[in-house]
Amino acid sequence: MSDRDLCFTPATELQRLYRTGKASPLEVMQAVLARVDAVNPKLNAIVTLARESALREAKAATAALKRKGRKPGPLHGVPVTIKDLTQTKDIRTTWGSKVFEDHVPTEDSLIVERLKAAGAIVLGKTNTPEFGAGGNTFNAVFGATRNPWNPALTCGGSSGGAAVALATGMGPLAQGSDTGGSLRTPAAFCGVVGFRTSPGLVPYYPKLIGWDSIGVTGPMARTVADVALMLSVVAGPDDRAPISYDVDTSAFPRAVRSPSVKGWRVAWTPDLSGLIPVDAEVAAVAEGATRVFRSLGAKVESACCDFSEVNDIVLGTRGVSMVANHADKLPRWKSQMQKGLVWNIEQGLRLSPEEIGRADALRTTLWQRVRAFMETRDLLILPTVAVPPFSVDLPYPTEINGKPLDNYTQWFFLTYGITVTGLPAMSVPCGFTRSGLPVGLQIVGRRRQEAMVLRAAAAFEAAAPWGRKIPPIVTEA
Repeated sequence: MSDRDLCFTPATELQRLYRTGKASPLEVMQAVLARVDAVNPKLNAIVTLARESALREAKAATAALKRKGRKPGPLHGVPVTIKDLTQTKDIRTTWGSKVFEDHVPTEDSLIVERLKAAGAIVLGKTNTPEFGAGGNTFNAVFGATRNPWNPALTCGGSSGGAAVALATGMGPLAQGSDTGGSLRTPAAFCGVVGFRTSPGLVPYYPKLIGWDSIGVTGPMARTVADVALMLSVVAGPDDRAPISYDVDTSAFPRAVRSPSVKGWRVAWTPDLSGLIPVDAEVAAVAEGATRVFRSLGAKVESACCDFSEVNDIVLGTRGVSMVANHADKLPRWKSQMQKGLVWNIEQGLRLSPEEIGRADALRTTLWQRVRAFMETRDLLILPTVAVPPFSVDLPYPTEINGKPLDNYTQWFFLTYGITVTGLPAMSVPCGFTRSGLPVGLQIVGRRRQEAMVLRAAAAFEAAAPWGRKIPPIVTEA
């Protein structure tokens, strides 16, 4: 196989190639590193490359295949990138901040532990906005990450580097995290798959607020099957993560092997009942997915319940989180921190106890309404992001369709609105704008029904292959 073929081979296929001797972990790692050397300088996706340790581990993984008596792990010899918000032992982790510019952890985060235990090899760390705050990936330590479909544009965030690495063949799997849409937004902007699972399904440790149900960590890949495979090795309980829970992890790969939405009840909305304006072209491309679902036997209706509380919920819950996690940094580092992050911390500091309590109460009100709505639906589908990728030099859009936005989070309320419900949601590629930019479809399932989301996403992926899977910058390299 050519180096490019190896770079774009799914993780689900690599194990077969290894077993049959048609490729080795070392060959794959060498091909991926060559891709990093060719493409990463133009896009800035991987900010800390673990070249020496990755090659060393790939050599060991290759040698292990020749030894009898020990079954390889499900991710044996598979390269994976780790977001720079996630701790990696002996590999620099900066959180995209000058505060931690030279920080090298002495332990792995739990999700990294599990990936390594499954045989995955850490290739490097991917770029993120400072402390993951915002939907455009740039920071004062490493600069901006650019969109592989048009480097003048943003790749989204905050798992932006992860999405770009996947789209350009710098590994088949990537770890990301998601508060307001940080797995889903960059997946949509870069044409890959990002899965925000139910809070607690993938245990999150270390985490300052262990009981938090807003931020999650989880899988990104180029295919739904690879996302399912990665999820199967990182999900499940751990006492260090107090909201984690038990689950049959084998259900995830099994779900994508039986893709179907036949007879399912699917609700479509372009904008969560008018929560925010949506770019007309983005809405039209995403709405095209409804025809695919109908062709697969689903019963699709235009329907959505009210989501009008989302702004107040976000201001309260996000503000409190920002204060808990980052207020202590303001006295020394404020002048060097990103403006949007500083605004959000200070907004949180201004919250009254009444506003904080009201945000949580409104979240419960919204949940009960959404729960009742989903009782008679199997899925809710909608655009992942309200706008196409915008200039990489613009921190965030200030208006959509001529309507001004109040703050730097509102443009990704189609994902944030789903976040605060706690429902599982996956972004899958569903087409392109006229200018050749990817558009994502968000597939939302009922409470803790990840397997259903995977079945639906796999069925959609098979029925509507979206054409150009490799950005032009890859073929030019």
